[in-house]
Amino acid sequence: MPDHTDIYRNQTHLYDRMISRQPGLEERIKRIRPYEGLDIVDLGAGTGRLTAVLASKAASVTALDASSGMLEVTASKLRQAGLTNWRCTAADHRSLPLADDSADLLVCGWSLCYLAGPDVPDWEANVAQALAEMRRVLRPGGTLILLETMGTGTEVPDPPAFLKPYYALLTQKYGFAHETFRLDYTFASLKEAEEMARFFFGDELAAKTVRNRWVTLPECAGIWWLHMPAGT
Repeated sequence: MPDHTDIYRNQTHLYDRMISRQPGLEERIKRIRPYEGLDIVDLGAGTGRLTAVLASKAASVTALDASSGMLEVTASKLRQAGLTNWRCTAADHRSLPLADDSADLLVCGWSLCYLAGPDVPDWEANVAQALAEMRRVLRPGGTLILLETMGTGTEVPDPPAFLKPYYALLTQKYGFAHETFRLDYTFASLKEAEEMARFFFGDELAAKTVRNRWVTLPECAGIWWLHMPAGT
């Protein structure tokens, strides 16, 4: 399996090229929480797949990620778009450099799962601490949205076994609503599909991609959301 930490630090542009082959998510987010004019936090912002879209209509966007290399790509996109209502800051999910009650919407895509992996000690405590931080920075009536994988190379939801306890925790303990949807990668050629599958997912999926001649690599995703109680 490729080293994702190394990818996030040293191969940011190749990673950004890969995720650019997936459809946008703005309409799905908007159905849960219309975001025009809101103060938004994009946690685990990566190369800005959500940040750049949200910033175009938000009052402000703060992009946070553990990788400063990823945030450099995000900042470049935002500057090129002529936007000024943003800031990028390196941060840990469990200790957010943000004031209490400072955001209306917090989105966290494909990143909280890294605190819930099989090699992470006390993963439940890590998730609890991260969620507590997210709730701390949200204003009354704010909304928290999480996005995670529900399986790559599958046409029906089939998440990695090691993430199932984490996903169950979100709905059963923390009360998140949840739905799954397709978020396929559409590549220009089978060659690109194989290269990108090997780059991020490893040899097994690359071989499966070639075997199935998947120029469109199936991907299932999940979205979880929680609305904070309104103020009195």
